[in-house]
Amino acid sequence: MWFKNLYFFAFTSPFECSEEDLEKQLSENLFTPCASTEQSHFGWVNALGKHGDTTVHAVNGNYLLCARKEEKILPAPVVKDMIEQKVAQLEAEQSRGATKKEKEQFKEDIIFELLPRAFSRFSDTRAYINPVHNIIVIDTSSRGKAEDFLALLRKSLGTLPVTTPSPEKAPDEVMTEWLVESNLGTNFQLGMEAEFNALGDDGAVVRVKNQDLTSEEIKAHLDADKYVVKIALEWDESLSFILCDDLAIKRLKFYDVIQEQNDDIDGDDVVAKLDADFALMAGELNRFIDNLLAEFSLKASDYLEA
Repeated sequence: MWFKNLYFFAFTSPFECSEEDLEKQLSENLFTPCASTEQSHFGWVNALGKHGDTTVHAVNGNYLLCARKEEKILPAPVVKDMIEQKVAQLEAEQSRGATKKEKEQFKEDIIFELLPRAFSRFSDTRAYINPVHNIIVIDTSSRGKAEDFLALLRKSLGTLPVTTPSPEKAPDEVMTEWLVESNLGTNFQLGMEAEFNALGDDGAVVRVKNQDLTSEEIKAHLDADKYVVKIALEWDESLSFILCDDLAIKRLKFYDVIQEQNDDIDGDDVVAKLDADFALMAGELNRFIDNLLAEFSLKASDYLEA
């Protein structure tokens, strides 16, 4: 339940879909296993997995969703070898090379032949929507998977007006200023890890770990015109994370003092524990994202069109 990586987006129009309407619209794109000749399938599953029976789980104004993807695994070397065998056979029988179109057809035929015997890989992507804070928060380390999730949601709802928060001053410039000018907000503290890039396409890349980011060594990198593209931070004695220059959050970790707040809930009541953990997590993340955007002189509500 506890999210580990974040991509978050702001709505450009108020999200006014009720829990019931959202449930109804998601039901049009429920997950079903791949047919024997399908390569992949993507759809909605129960938000609480086997412990729930609805695709939307709402707590304190937060709507939890879960999308599942099935992908058939076809080893590329195997497909390549079979194509080469087909090409060699054609050359032997017709004394000519295979055309590009024929190679493409060979590949399609081979994939069609192998799919019924292929293994499947399943992956779930969770996210929640908070209309009051005007955000959708997706638990993934991959921008592509975040976009896939948004695309499925857009398909289900018919429209999904969202955008990536984009500060006037580039995030890498702001992050660099945090170290140069020591002007990081009071709710945030520097961690012990960072990545720096030098100017230019072929510029040096420097990664430091277990390093005091206020040290003379770091200052030397900054004096050499390197800029921050990733930085480890802590927030409000509640969580730690890596902030990237596209505002993605990686390696998010909630401190024990937060997770232990629900330890008094009966462990046998799994749904109650999941419910409480989600409410606690979403509440912390909503405050955190508000605080983080403020460091870039932003609010998620700024993106609502007048």
